[in-house]
Amino acid sequence: MSDILTKVSTPITNKPIDVLIIGASASGLMCAIEAGKRGRNVVVLDHANKAGKKILMSGGGRCNFTNYNIDAENFISHNPHFCKSAISRYTQWDFIGLVSDYKIPFHERKHGQLFCDDSAKDILTMLLSECAHAGVQIKLKCDIHGIEKTTTEQFDIETSAGLFHCQSLVIATGGLSIPKMGATPFGYNLAKQFGHKVLATSAALVPLTLQNNDKAWLADLSGIAVDAVVSSHSISFRENILLTHRGLSGPAILQISSYWKAGEPISINLLPDIDIENFLKNKQNEQAKTHLK
Repeated sequence: MSDILTKVSTPITNKPIDVLIIGASASGLMCAIEAGKRGRNVVVLDHANKAGKKILMSGGGRCNFTNYNIDAENFISHNPHFCKSAISRYTQWDFIGLVSDYKIPFHERKHGQLFCDDSAKDILTMLLSECAHAGVQIKLKCDIHGIEKTTTEQFDIETSAGLFHCQSLVIATGGLSIPKMGATPFGYNLAKQFGHKVLATSAALVPLTLQNNDKAWLADLSGIAVDAVVSSHSISFRENILLTHRGLSGPAILQISSYWKAGEPISINLLPDIDIENFLKNKQNEQAKTHLK
């Protein structure tokens, strides 16, 4: 539907809802849990056939659910103050505590990253259980046909599952990444139609692909991972880079992709622990001593 903000002509017959959340994503489910705990009547709608699909694929199926080292400076945002307030009100320790309450085994990897020992399903099951305890209703396979803001500053939502009326409407449909998982521009379009400013989107946490004529020299190296420092302007990351048949990937490349813009240079130091100038001088001196012998 090109225009989501369609006039809802059919009378609303459903029981009034305090909070209606569109998107059974990680953020949508967390929002539902917190609202439900505060005594709100909460309904979550999603067009997918399962809740939390991206949760299940995250971290290679083990869900990298948080990090010991959370800092607002590590988030890319046009409004850094939002990040500060958000992570101060609900910290990584709050979520780790929830995971521990459910006795979900987890382990730490590089840079404080926390992963499930077993499966990302453990995290999704936990969130769905918390939703159930908070009285949250989740409706899947539900398409949105029309949304209208009423004269009383509330919302009417027409869907394939019927009509809903709510006091607060939350859009938690996620970004444009992974269309195969059901990602659409729904949330952006809806925000625009309600008069919100929408910033230009760009790819982030993605591999870097080379032009066809540059791929040949990497073909024989495909599959090799190397510890390196990757830099763009003043931002640097030290982790593995992975050479692929298409270009460059690996943790360091995925991180720097969030800061790099097309046309800008990227520098890759494949010998980060070696001062190349001193190394060459030492080699030169060694060769000179060899000749003297």
